[in-house]
Amino acid sequence: MLNLYAVVLTVIVVALLTVSLWQVRKVHTKADYLVAGRSLPAYVLVFTLLSSWIGAGSLFAGAENAFRNGFAALWQPAGGWLGLLIIFFVAPRARKFAQFTIPDLLEARYNTAARILGTIAILFAYTAITSYQFRAGGDILHLIFPDVAKAQGTIIIAIFVVVFTALAGMASVAYMDVFIGVLITVTGFIALPAIFHQVGGWAGLHQVLPATHFTLFGEWGLAPGQCGRNRHEALIKAMEYFLPTFLLMIGNQSMYQKFFSAKTERDASVAVVGWVFGTVVLETLIVSLAVVGSALYFHSPLATADFAPREIIPFTARHFLPAGVGALLMGAVFAKVISTANNYLFSPATNLINDVYTRFLRPNASQKNVLLVSRFLVVGLGAWALLQAIQLTSVLAKAMYAYTIYSAAITPTVMAAFFWPRATKQGAVACLLSGTAITVAWDALKLHLPRLIGERDAIFPALIVSLVALVAVSLLTPPPPKEQIAQFYE
Repeated sequence: MLNLYAVVLTVIVVALLTVSLWQVRKVHTKADYLVAGRSLPAYVLVFTLLSSWIGAGSLFAGAENAFRNGFAALWQPAGGWLGLLIIFFVAPRARKFAQFTIPDLLEARYNTAARILGTIAILFAYTAITSYQFRAGGDILHLIFPDVAKAQGTIIIAIFVVVFTALAGMASVAYMDVFIGVLITVTGFIALPAIFHQVGGWAGLHQVLPATHFTLFGEWGLAPGQCGRNRHEALIKAMEYFLPTFLLMIGNQSMYQKFFSAKTERDASVAVVGWVFGTVVLETLIVSLAVVGSALYFHSPLATADFAPREIIPFTARHFLPAGVGALLMGAVFAKVISTANNYLFSPATNLINDVYTRFLRPNASQKNVLLVSRFLVVGLGAWALLQAIQLTSVLAKAMYAYTIYSAAITPTVMAAFFWPRATKQGAVACLLSGTAITVAWDALKLHLPRLIGERDAIFPALIVSLVALVAVSLLTPPPPKEQIAQFYE
């Protein structure tokens, strides 16, 4: 059985490398590397958007949430579903803008300081997201090869992702995602009925799991007979998962970079429709797999001290499914983690090359020089993400930290760029600075804060301060010139 898991994993790794090497021969210019030559059709966009969004954040952080709170974990992906409704209207505008990165957009709409602060916020957020992809990949290797420690597996995955990302850029990311998207969808729909039958169906699930796993707020404080105060606290906790996901979705640079890579504005809009359907289905499927898998785990003699709740889906694949289906599901989860790590490592490298190197250091750098420096930057950022991965204790906590930085700093300024002509460069700078600073400081100091405050996510204080800064400073400063905002409005 172990050999089968190893064989499937090997086949997937070879397939991913083949796609990357096939695409590397097409990379000759900065646009080829960063936005796939703006050539991606709608069907490729759908799968690459799905794969960049659904990675360890869903398969490990979301699964950890489901293991602890049951179906209330759907609050986390539901933020993304609402965000997709807004994205439908933003996607064609983003493709029309047709640059390379979010800081490109921030400088065009605001100023150079906004570009720099946006780049800093993205570096913090995206290397954090990459770090827990590395850690998740290490967990998978440990489940398949028990002699490989989780820390060793994390390092192996980091090296693989760095090499893979450096090869062909956006083109390899996008076309690889088509293969991965089909694989995870098909195996998920095969695996869920199989484990649902093992647990005894809906009745068996209710018999094994706590009643709170089937309530609106899970273990967050809402249970029959509890008072309004606990209901209020439970709703706040749910919003701490919902809001960062929602705000990350509507401002996500990786997503905008895919829109910048689209063939046409129509391809960008059509891709969002497919993305909405795929995201709702896949994330509901993932939470369901985690909940049913947790019921099997609680009654399994395989439960060990080495197990972490974030591992429930690959653990289920390894121990509770027939070998063939389990190997495919494990391989699909592994491929999704690799794909997401690839996306979120590639994106900040794009920022550094486009928003720092060619913008300030070497504006006249040759295409060959840009490609070489891009690949060196991928290595450096990969090392930073690996350092964070080694120190990581909770994938769920790390995910919410990364989402909050982006949600409080980047998303408000991006949405204002498209929808609020009165937003000024001073307001944007104040928003970016305050949102990033408060989130990073909150995470660094939370162990020293009173428990009631420290255990909260930073989303509410960071978002409130950054929004107030954006609106107040914008209204207190002169409106932007009409020519500066013309490209964002009809």
